[in-house]
Amino acid sequence: MHKDLANDLEIDHTLEESIRVLFSYSLLKRGSSASDDSFSIHPLVHSWARLRLKSKPEKEIKKAREAFKIIASGLSKSGVRSTADWVFEQQVMPHINAVMKHIPSQYLALGTTKICEGACTLGEIFSRHGRYKQAGELYECALAGYEKALGVDHSDTLTAVQNMASVFDDQGQYEKSLEWYERALVGQEKALGVDHPDTLTTVNNMALVFYNQGQYEKALEWYERALVGEEKALGVDHPDTLSTVHNMASVFDDQGHYERALEWYERVLVGREKALGTDHPDTLNTVHNMASLFRKQGQYVKALEWYERVLVGGEKALGVDHPHTLTTVHSMALVFDHQGQYEKALEWYERALAGHEKALGVDHPHTLTTVNCMALVFLKQGQDEKALELYERALAGEEKALGIDHPDTLTTVHNMALVFDKQGQYEKALEWFERVLAGREKALGTDHPDTLTTVHSMASLFDRQGQYEEALEWYERALAGYEKAHGVDHPDTLTTVHSMALVFDNRGQYEKALEWYERALAGYEKALGIDHPDTLTTVHNMALVFDDQGQYEKALDWYERALAGREKALGVDHPDTQDTLRSLTNLHESAGQTEQAQSLQARLYAPTSPHN
Repeated sequence: MHKDLANDLEIDHTLEESIRVLFSYSLLKRGSSASDDSFSIHPLVHSWARLRLKSKPEKEIKKAREAFKIIASGLSKSGVRSTADWVFEQQVMPHINAVMKHIPSQYLALGTTKICEGACTLGEIFSRHGRYKQAGELYECALAGYEKALGVDHSDTLTAVQNMASVFDDQGQYEKSLEWYERALVGQEKALGVDHPDTLTTVNNMALVFYNQGQYEKALEWYERALVGEEKALGVDHPDTLSTVHNMASVFDDQGHYERALEWYERVLVGREKALGTDHPDTLNTVHNMASLFRKQGQYVKALEWYERVLVGGEKALGVDHPHTLTTVHSMALVFDHQGQYEKALEWYERALAGHEKALGVDHPHTLTTVNCMALVFLKQGQDEKALELYERALAGEEKALGIDHPDTLTTVHNMALVFDKQGQYEKALEWFERVLAGREKALGTDHPDTLTTVHSMASLFDRQGQYEEALEWYERALAGYEKAHGVDHPDTLTTVHSMALVFDNRGQYEKALEWYERALAGYEKALGIDHPDTLTTVHNMALVFDDQGQYEKALDWYERALAGREKALGVDHPDTQDTLRSLTNLHESAGQTEQAQSLQARLYAPTSPHN
């Protein structure tokens, strides 16, 4: 042990001599490589030390405190996390757990400010690894210690309050999170002023909670308050100011205001490239979000170009297995998924999964998100059993790491319900949807977008069973919620409008179906563009209505529009393109136009599942 570390931690220098003695008897071994400065202790020494300490409880607590400070001091407190950091943190977890068994939390809370600082450091690590319960316990210890040593309004105390808020936010306990952020905000405004950077950080964090709740207008209000303060106190190109601009762009993005979001992202990108450089993680984060925006708009080629830029920069700056790099790998898989290139999507998901498991562990939320996405690809390929296996793996991990009512856990439950729905196990699907709905209403509220997604899925289930009245009731509930939360032209709102049109179509109410399809089409063209896949799905379905009505010429025009758009946006081999091609072929056959039908038939490369 270095003498400066021993001095800093107030540890008896005889410890260094003791270590030398243990080495001489081969009871202590150094790490396997020259760069590895860790060492392992023989189990006999562990047993002897535990027996000695148990006979002297006061000494046990003192030594546990010393061990606690040693572990905390050896861990990185902030900055960009490397893969090596993640691996090291996982390796040291058992040591942290062992120390915590020998030092009651009340003694940590009564410790020095250095112990409180260590508790915050370890809490951050537990939080990063999805172990929110342990993180919360450590933050509580730090908070009690800081309050006693420094007072309730000291900046370190208020940082601990912020940490408590962040843990509740990560768990989806948004109301509790807001309570803690409000406590921090009051203290910071009193001690530091309304425009102090720490105060504005709390304002930003509160905005993020409203964003996570789906309260986008409220989130924008708080972000705007933070932005005004940051521009005044720090300047328009300060990294904190640009982070707020970035967050506001994300809100516009989620509201479906893509052009506005792009303008704000571009402002951030210019500022970050100027202040931080092109390969800085914050710059790459903005590039990543712009890529995701292009993906949502159906501009898949452009999305891949931007993701590749992030990937190259991330691998260079952070390494191939860093969590941020792997997020980009995951996102690229998502693009191939949307393009219907399922095998390619699985390759990229598998790469992301292998990296996440290595860097974060098998039960980390990022790992399980990739497992969930792979399950969805198998579901789209008709491999329902394989999809269920992966969903069950994700669910077991999320229940263990996050709890049964965490938003991520409920997303997996929702996805499993979708599998049962697809298999025609409607009663089982309904039970699982109801579990999700109850959990989401409790955790997120009745009008949160995730809650409304479940409402929409339940409506679809009733639709597939031919229970059209029940389906319309649930769709109307989803529609009212989406219009309130997002507005009338948001893609989620329009998806529900489109689904209501399908119900009328299934009931043979063709004129009413066309009215709702036309409403969906107008909204999609405005929000997403004329060649977006969602827009083209509506065009295809309108063609089907004209086809069912026997309006041959009109159906032909709409099928051809859908086919041209899908070939351009998705490619000739995409299942949706093939679906339109098949419908157009059948239309020509029904009209007795054999030559045209045979020409189109030759372009059909393989059977695809019918469009839903």
